[in-house]
Amino acid sequence: MTETRVPPRDRRRSPVRALAAALLAALPVLPVLPAPAATAATPPAPAATVREVTGFGTNPGQLRMFRYVPDGLPAGRPVVVALHGCTQNAAGYGTGSGWTELADRWGFSLVLPQQQTANNVSACFNWFKPADTARGGGEAASVAQMADRQLADAAGDPRRVYVTGLSAGGGMTSVMMAAYPERFAAGGVVAGLPYGCAQAAGSPWVCMSLGGGLGPRQWGDRVRAARPGYGGPWPALTVLHGTADRTVAPVNMTDLVAQWTDVHGADRTPDVADTDAGYPHRVYEGPGGAPAVETYALTGTGHGQPVAPGTGGERCGTAGPYLLDVGLCAAHRLGRAWGLDG
Repeated sequence: MTETRVPPRDRRRSPVRALAAALLAALPVLPVLPAPAATAATPPAPAATVREVTGFGTNPGQLRMFRYVPDGLPAGRPVVVALHGCTQNAAGYGTGSGWTELADRWGFSLVLPQQQTANNVSACFNWFKPADTARGGGEAASVAQMADRQLADAAGDPRRVYVTGLSAGGGMTSVMMAAYPERFAAGGVVAGLPYGCAQAAGSPWVCMSLGGGLGPRQWGDRVRAARPGYGGPWPALTVLHGTADRTVAPVNMTDLVAQWTDVHGADRTPDVADTDAGYPHRVYEGPGGAPAVETYALTGTGHGQPVAPGTGGERCGTAGPYLLDVGLCAAHRLGRAWGLDG
């Protein structure tokens, strides 16, 4: 094993030129998401740091693996896999989203996959390519190998492995939940898309702007086909999406609810309908009464990772480009849903 220190925070400038180049080339990738920027309110860096791990497996998707392990973390703790958005990187997303902060606060380790521009010009995870989204190959297999390596190295709890991501990372989160459901207890999709959406719509751009256009059973069948013969249990899903998102249309949250309620055998009438931090919050329970799908509709919010800068309580994350201070930290809500705070 080889580990290399990287800076704890990405300080690159917003890549407007990269966005223009990607659009002119008409490549089927998600629009550019700049890397998180540091601000004066950034809390002091903890003693632990994000480190790169090499030799973690055959790595058919040619991704890079980074991880964050709080100092003194005991064995048997949960593992969270967090996937960045386009043009972001592992360390920047891990710190900007608040996940490294929560890892210190609650005691779990963090796997941070990183895309390479050789795979995608805007460093988006290829959630729309069949070769990267099928079980046993491509980027999906690389992420699964990272999770396995982290469980082995940190003596983590294999029953408490979770996956989440923003935008393209959210699309890849859906991939991991569908193609490797036995590895993940739950997943969190932030401004992302359902599994198989690009194929259902005929184009990733159509999927992003109009949705996949399938019914619940058709959506569920796509997940079931990703892991033939698997009888469950299936990962629970939490979705956070801005109602004013013009990059990945909010209809994708509706499609995610249809897909995963069908997989879990739940209906589409919420069992809980309330507000959280001022935003509509819904919970759809499975036949056994446990939450199968949970949603947060972030009223008036655009495309990005919700954060709530500050210290303690429900605060986490750092505001910046595509890291949106909306008074609700997505990482905190996901961690709370998964019991990481307890």
